[in-house]
This record gives sequence, structure tokens and C-alpha cells, in this order.
Amino acid sequence: MSSKKTEPSFSFPRPDQPSRCTWAPDADPADNPHTRKYPNPPNQYTLYPSILHTIGNTPLVRLNVIPKEEGVQCQMYAKCEFLNPSGSLKDRAAWRMIEDAEATGVLKPGYTIVEPSSGNTGIGLALAAAVKGYKMVVVMPLKMSKEKVYTMKALGARIIRTPNDKSFDHPQGMIAGAHRIASQMKNAVVLDQFRNPNNPLSHYETTGEEILRDTGGKVDMIVLGCGTGGGATGIGRKIKEKCPSCKLVGADPWGSILAQPQSLNDVPENQISANEVEGIGYSFCATTCDRSVIDQWGKCGDKEAFLMARRLIKSEGLLVGGSSGTAMHIACQAAKSLRPDQVCVVILPDGIRNYLTKFASDEWMVEKGFLEESGDLEELIQ
Repeated sequence: MSSKKTEPSFSFPRPDQPSRCTWAPDADPADNPHTRKYPNPPNQYTLYPSILHTIGNTPLVRLNVIPKEEGVQCQMYAKCEFLNPSGSLKDRAAWRMIEDAEATGVLKPGYTIVEPSSGNTGIGLALAAAVKGYKMVVVMPLKMSKEKVYTMKALGARIIRTPNDKSFDHPQGMIAGAHRIASQMKNAVVLDQFRNPNNPLSHYETTGEEILRDTGGKVDMIVLGCGTGGGATGIGRKIKEKCPSCKLVGADPWGSILAQPQSLNDVPENQISANEVEGIGYSFCATTCDRSVIDQWGKCGDKEAFLMARRLIKSEGLLVGGSSGTAMHIACQAAKSLRPDQVCVVILPDGIRNYLTKFASDEWMVEKGFLEESGDLEELIQ
């Protein structure tokens, strides 16, 4: 008889359920369900009330070197989300979720925020929690970088690590684990980026509007990665309403199942499933992810992503993370269909700080097989 221990069952709100949102690109504006205005909208200040008020309004920066090297003729701009205060586009959703939870009475003084995160949402929430005086617990897989852990701990958050091989609904997995931990605590709230409508709404109300504002409404292609899908959904819906001819391209790592049609996710024999790029790609489609706004998908491996991220750093001076390399790799392929007078925007979601001991390290890149070993400067001089 087998003596294998079975895990106790635990019921929690699943993150992979279909959204009940009634939004449609051709609906009457009067029927638009996105009517809840940003509780504390980002504005242009001279003196900022707090660091939270610096979230958003990230610049669009012209890419001058890589597009030319890749044979891209259109005008290509980077939406520099890594310039948000905690270093990623997740600041937008983090602040929006907290502000809404406060406004609706879900989050009160003295409460603890518990959140499953691959890192960036956890950092964004930890920053906002530090400013607002909440305790913070982040439940995060072991594979995520130690820089993320150090940053969240510096902000006062407690970190609980989960095994990499546990599915989201496993009691020891990241998502079910966060809900289980919160259920055992007093006055604890899971804001749940995978199900919370304020995640995509933050991008619908700010990121999408900023792109339209800064391009004068003339944007022909937007390329972005997908994780929870909050950015893709929010930006995509805003763009489909205001600039329906614009093509949205989703960048998805090998090993993820988000790309459509599903056959795109079949990993070729010569391709290793991506396991190192953090923050994008999942084995399930989150409730917050509306894939109907994506017109085209591209797949990308770890090596291509990291090498492109290093090119963005070295050639364009943009201190980005690995998922930015994924988006840029796909953008260089997709944007070749555009004319010189057309505009492509690439969303660069986070920065290099989280990955100094990973893809920013030559030794790590060589160890993983992403970079050929070469002699150091002393050997070259000799």
C-alpha cells in the first residue's frame, strides 16, 4: 500500500476563470463598463505629494540603433516603464489596486496585504504599502531573482518562497498558497492581480492614454509581453477604442500557453522552453487577460530575449530587464511590415536592477549557455 502523503484540499478564487467584463471594441461609449475613474490619477507636478505620485507618465524614447541593424524601416519608440519608481509597469496596477481597496473599504488601516507575485507586483505593492503604512507579505516562487527579494525586504515586506514545480492551484503553489496564508491571518487581504479589474484598468486609464497622447493618436503597432495580461488588456482596449487600425502584437516566451492559436505554443524540437525570463508567460490564462485585443503573437526563447536585452542596454542606453528583450525581439520581426512613415511602440516593462546577478552577468550567461566564454581584458592585453 502506498504511503504517499496527500495534500489537504483548499478552496480559493481561481485565477484562470473567464472574465465577466462586458467590454466590446465596437460598443456604444455609453455602455462602456470602464466608468470607475482612477481614485488618484497621476498628474504632472512640480512638487510631488509622495513617491506614488511619480508613477506613470513614462517617456516614449526613439530607438535609433537596433531597428536599423534589424532592417526595420518604421519609427520605433520604447515606452520606458522601467522608469516607474519601483522599476516596473506594475507600479500602476499596485497603486490602483490599493487605492480602490481603500475606497471600497476592503483595505483598512492596520491590515496586511498578501500577494502572489513573480516579483514586480510584489515590489510595487511593497513600495505603496511602505508609504501608506500597511504590512506586506509576498508569496513568490524560488526561481525569481534574489535582487527582487532584497528590494522587497528593504521596503519592509516579508517574503515566502514557493517551489518552482508547484502549479498555481497546488496548496504550496504561489497563488493558492497566498490565499491559504491570508486565510490564516487576521485582517489580511489578497488584492489578487490575476483577478482584480483594477490591474487592467490602471493601464486603460493611464498607459494607453499616454501612448495616444505622446504619439498624437498616430500609432500603427504596439508590441508587449503578457503575464497577468493587465497591461495587454488595458492598453489594448483603450487603443482599440481610439485607434482601431493599430495592430497589437503579443510577445510570449516558449513554455507559456498564452499565444493564440494554441498551435503556436507547441515547442519545436530545437527550442528549449523558456524558464529564465521572469514576469511574462504563464501555464494558464488569467482572468485579467483579454487575448481578443491581441492581433498577432510571437514566441521567443530565453537566449534571444537576454541577448536583445543586453543590446538595448549597450546600443540604446536603456537599462532594461529580460522581458524587455522578449518584447523587442518580437517587435523587430513584426515591425518589418511597417512603412517608414508608420510608428511602432514597444513596451519595456522593467529594469536591470532585478537581474544584476542573472543576465547582466557574463558568468551567468556563460553558465546557462546563452553566451560564449571569452577571455577577459587582461588576457587580451597579454
